[in-house]
Amino acid sequence: MVGAGQLARMTGQAAIGLGIGFRVLAASPTDSAALVLAGAVTGDYTDLAGLRAFARDCDVVTFDHEHVPGAHLAELEKAAADGSGPAVRPGPAALRYTQDKLAMRERLRALGVPCPRYAPVTDLAGVSACAAEWGWPVVLKAVAGGYDGRGVWVCGTPAEAAAVLAHPVAVFAEEHVPFQAELAALVARSPHGQGAAYPVVQTVQRGGVCHEVLAPAPGLAPRLARNAQRLALELAAALDVTGLLAVELFAADGGLLVNELAMRPHNSGHWTIEGARTSQFEQHLRAVLDLPLGDPRMAAPQVVMANVFGSGSADIYARYEHVMAADPGVKVHLYGKQARPGRKIGHVTVVGGDLGGLRDRAARAAAYLAAGREEGA
Repeated sequence: MVGAGQLARMTGQAAIGLGIGFRVLAASPTDSAALVLAGAVTGDYTDLAGLRAFARDCDVVTFDHEHVPGAHLAELEKAAADGSGPAVRPGPAALRYTQDKLAMRERLRALGVPCPRYAPVTDLAGVSACAAEWGWPVVLKAVAGGYDGRGVWVCGTPAEAAAVLAHPVAVFAEEHVPFQAELAALVARSPHGQGAAYPVVQTVQRGGVCHEVLAPAPGLAPRLARNAQRLALELAAALDVTGLLAVELFAADGGLLVNELAMRPHNSGHWTIEGARTSQFEQHLRAVLDLPLGDPRMAAPQVVMANVFGSGSADIYARYEHVMAADPGVKVHLYGKQARPGRKIGHVTVVGGDLGGLRDRAARAAAYLAAGREEGA
């Protein structure tokens, strides 16, 4: 796996259970996965020679992020085609649509997939033209490199849009969609075309960053849930995705709109470690290795995952005792990251049957781990 963040760390844990040899290419020995996985290789994913050297002893190369240059991915795929290198899954043709959000929008439109209206823009006149048609606010999105709320700006005035355009970042404009809920449909697809779909979940965002995941999405009509799963599976096939595909959606008055795509394990699927019969991390490995896919059904009626964010209080491990004693049913996952304010450093999961109670328990545990006090206390 190229990349050694928390997604690689948790994928490595799944690989141990499957008996699969698993290595990571880490930018630093202190990366989340490099801290716990034997044989981690330190290197630069933007260096083609280093990528080739890492891939040489692998059967399959996959990714925990979307940032490997497309030209490098094409070279790896060329080596796979002539038998001198491992399979690359997902391949560069698919990954392009996570690396270039404007290309993603254009491809989705060509497929007839419902999305927010958008337009390429290079200056304030272009943004103002969009606002004249859609109204303010207008959303500006970075074409490449954005994640976890970064690279997305909701502009309520021309002055705010001008401030974004002043940055040396290529952006496009998108209409601001009033929505009832943000959803995620997570599916897996193997090289020979087997697919599996997890229950559709609701993601609760604050400031563009996911704080909670509720599985299954509460109040979502079964018809819409099936439509979201079907759409995600059809997109995986149309884009030739191998591995996991997370489709982030808006539930709006007009139905479901696709917001973002990710072709890797995803924050919206962390709940599956305890809450599904097959975790998303095991499923990704099964898919990229072309093994039969696992059962994606839920292992409990309701599951809540809450992210843990860094705060000004550094010694998070000193708070384990309180959280574990207060609620033995809470499952804690920490990523070995330095606890900088606002940084995602772990998550907690609770399973059961009472959604309101599960949300309260997860929020209390996450807040105490982060800052030494329960939320609202």
